Order: sequence, then structure tokens, then C-alpha cells
Amino acid sequence: MITIYNHHHALHHGKVEMFRGELVPCFEIPARADYVLQELERRNFGPVQAPSEFGNEAITRVHARRYVDFLAGAWDEWVALDPANAQRDAFPSYWPIRTFRSDVLPASFPARMGLFSYDAGSPLTSGTWQAARAGACCALTAVQRVNAGARSAFALTRPPGHHAGADFFGGYCFLNNAAIAAQALRDAGAARVAVLDVDFHHGNGTQAIFYDRSDVFFASLHGDPHTEYPYYLGYADEQGEGAGLGANLNLPLPRGSDFARWREALARALAAIASFGAEALVVSLGVDTFAGDPISGFRLQSADFVQVGADLAAAGLPTVFVFEGGYAVAEVGINTVNVLEGFAQRG
Repeated sequence: MITIYNHHHALHHGKVEMFRGELVPCFEIPARADYVLQELERRNFGPVQAPSEFGNEAITRVHARRYVDFLAGAWDEWVALDPANAQRDAFPSYWPIRTFRSDVLPASFPARMGLFSYDAGSPLTSGTWQAARAGACCALTAVQRVNAGARSAFALTRPPGHHAGADFFGGYCFLNNAAIAAQALRDAGAARVAVLDVDFHHGNGTQAIFYDRSDVFFASLHGDPHTEYPYYLGYADEQGEGAGLGANLNLPLPRGSDFARWREALARALAAIASFGAEALVVSLGVDTFAGDPISGFRLQSADFVQVGADLAAAGLPTVFVFEGGYAVAEVGINTVNVLEGFAQRG
């Protein structure tokens, strides 16, 4: 399996995040991707290549142009407010929730930052745009490889993407790499594409992007949003709307679920994807379902991830993997590559 690696990912390196009422060191750190790369190299698991370059047009197929423009210039605006800001990350302070307008773009940078975000746990840094944009190019390059005949490809990048919506960031995510990949597969001729999110946290951004569309099926198995982030989306009764009704499947599971219960949900998701008639598959590959993850709550073990990969391969679809969550840093490489190895062995 070919890996498309974001050599610029470490440009995004937040100092702190807001977590349960206090500022703590970021859980989403460059070492996450570094450990995956090291494990790929240790196992000699296929070639690792840099991404091709793509224009922002491929990104704005999914994300609103005014949002992309904001991200591209946000750091310069932040520092222009106060030169001392160059030494600290940017966080939103205000949000236009119910009854507030979102159609008017404020002149104030803090107001625009709040408009384009939904939590205070995702620091925007000097290199966020460069890292996120390179990550989108990784996803698009992985799609190119699959379209050229590869059985699968892996976009190894960070920051992750599945919480980012068409015009907002949050949950450590700024550009939705899985959604960008799915749209690129559609644009290349796949009539129907499925996105399967196996991260512990619901892919709210991906769901929102495709919720009213019948050509992209979204399935997610995740911690029950009654108790787990992102809380406000990911419930089982969310099945799509308009043309997309029936093209959205959420399978929330209670904290403490073991692999047997989780794998039953995976089987349901794969059966639904088969019934949908998907011609290609994008996997939001989060491994924070691991029992030792510090901010999650399932009980998968490292060996279980090999079976996850084999189950995904059994779908028989051209597959793009996009790296998402996984915050037990010492094990993230083993768990991620176990999925890929299980896929390759079965495929």
C-alpha cells in the first residue's frame, strides 16, 4: 500500500488547548504522525511519497471559499492585532449561536474566528494553514493513486479533518480530508462513494457536508454523543435529509464497548455501504478506539486492529484511508499500521 505523507504536518503544533476548564498541553501533537511513519518504515510497509500539488479549487469543492480565505490569512491577521501574538496561538472567544446571524462577515478578526469555529480546543498556529492544506493535497494524491488502479492508498497527515465542516473548524480539524477525498472520487467518475468513519468521535463535519446528498453515503460508529464529544451530532435518528435521506448511518455505542460489540457495528455499516452500491470507499481512520486512549472510551486492543483492516478489505472496494484521531501516542503507530496490514493481507 502506498502512503502519501505530509512532510509539513509539524508546522501545526499547538502549545495548549482548553480541556475541561483548564489549559493543558495539546493531545493532538506532531509525534502522532511521526510514530505512524516510523512504524511503516519499521515494517517496510510499502512506499512513502510526498503529495502532488493541487489548487484551492479542489478544497473549495467541499469548503466555503470565504472560510478557506479566512484560514489562509488567519495567522497574519492574528499577529497584526498585536505583534506579541506571534508567541501565542489563536483561540476563538465568541460564537454566533442561535438567533445570531452568520451570513454577514464581520470586519473584526476575533468575530470572524468565532464565526468559523465551534470550540475552544483547537488552537490555530503559525503553520496551521500550511499543514492543513498539505494534508488536503495528501488526500487528493491518494485518490489519484486509487483512480490510477491502486487497490488502496493511505493519506498520513495531521491535523485531522473529520470534525471540520464546510465553513467551520473544531475538534483539532481545519480541512476535512475525508470529505475532500470523497468529492474527488465523485468528480473523477465514481457514481456513488461511501465514507466510513471509525474514529471514536463522530465525524460531525463529514456528516454535515454530505447530509442532503444521495451520492455520498456516510456511516459512523462512535461514542454515544449523549456523553461523548462532539455531543450535538451523531445520534442514531440522523439519517440524512432531502435527497440524502437514507444516506446517513450513525451507530453510537456506549463508553466501555469492547471489540466484539464494536465489530458488530462495523458489520452493520459495511452491509449498509454494500446496499448503497458504493463504487469507492474513504475510511476516516481514527484509532482512538484503543483501550489506552486518554480522551476516548472504547476497549479495542492493538491486535484487534488487524481484524478491522481485514473486515474493511472484505468490502472489496477501492479504498482511500485518511489518518484521523488516536492520542495514545506510543501505540498510535502500531494500531494504525495494524489496520493497514490487516487490509493488505486480506486484500
